[in-house]
Amino acid sequence: MSANGFFSRIEAFDEFVEIANIDNYLTAPDDWHVVISDVEGSTRAIAEGRYKEVNMIGAACINAVLNLTDSGEIPYVFGGDGATLLLPAHRLADCEQALLAVRRLAESDFALSLRVGVVPVAAIHAQTSARVRVGKFRLSPGNELATFSGGGIELAERWIKSNPDYLVHPTADDGPPDLNGLSCRWEPLASQHGVMLSLLLQAAAGADEAASAALYRALIGDIERITGNRESGGKPVADANMKFRWPPRGLRAEIKATAGKRNRFRFGLGLYLNSLIQWGLDRFDLTAGGYRGRRYRVELRRNTDYRRFDDTLRILLDCSLAQADEIENLLETRAREDGLVYGVHRSDSALMTCLVFNLERGEHIHFVDGSDGGFTNAAKILKAKLNSG
Repeated sequence: MSANGFFSRIEAFDEFVEIANIDNYLTAPDDWHVVISDVEGSTRAIAEGRYKEVNMIGAACINAVLNLTDSGEIPYVFGGDGATLLLPAHRLADCEQALLAVRRLAESDFALSLRVGVVPVAAIHAQTSARVRVGKFRLSPGNELATFSGGGIELAERWIKSNPDYLVHPTADDGPPDLNGLSCRWEPLASQHGVMLSLLLQAAAGADEAASAALYRALIGDIERITGNRESGGKPVADANMKFRWPPRGLRAEIKATAGKRNRFRFGLGLYLNSLIQWGLDRFDLTAGGYRGRRYRVELRRNTDYRRFDDTLRILLDCSLAQADEIENLLETRAREDGLVYGVHRSDSALMTCLVFNLERGEHIHFVDGSDGGFTNAAKILKAKLNSG
């Protein structure tokens, strides 16, 4: 298969459990590159109550790259405090510059330090038995997300954090990143059942790939059994907790991130007016400029990225305290019997950060995370278990 158009040619699957089907994956071409960005010191920033800003920068990494590339060309996974992307060689230089622009924005406007690293797929394939395999999970037509298996992504992350040779270093300032489409206007999503449960689940290192796939399939099935209906059980976004107030509390962060070289005062006034119009369209179920009131709410719930897979299974659930306890007991049993390594964090709400591509075609993706740094805190627990083992 030609490297050009690699991701667009992968056949998408519609059931999330199919992330555990090895047949749904293709091996990435050797001339592609794994790019990983993450906010250094994100745990401290989250402890200071800055989790919305951390999420915003993580989503901005994806947004800046997608605004440079063709729709559907680039595989990516949102990590809460960063992102994982897979880039072809002919896109790498421009996308590195876009990510460095996000890094400068994070430092100058949000006082956050963003690390950006690149590992060639060829190096992973040549030096180890790990592979970078890519799948495609379809939320709805036109809204597909990448999934990664084979151990290559997890290995790349370790290399980037341990070897400075893989880091992308700052260059001359070529201006702000293009973050058109990035927004954060919805209120925190209050749990409707008791707790927002952030889960990070990882099969034991060195486990047979087929055995790991079977474990992930069993975990997804068990969690669906505990939370109920496969389509809506545990889903953190519901019509009841989607609140749009004016002015949105996240609008200041959106202005800082997306103003670019424009006059920030005038640009900010425009966004305040735009968000007021959006509030009216949502409140009265009206349509204007591609925004379709209540229909957008339906699309948003369908296009929520609350389950991800990049060699680690990442799930955010809205569940009762009893269900949360049952899930944690299940994970502990799997840890003893199957070598599962996991991290869990409980929150009372979730945050949503949005990427809007084309409203007319219903193309928009919405990332969610526990409101007090759910995935970041769960990752801290998971990493502690890995280090102790």
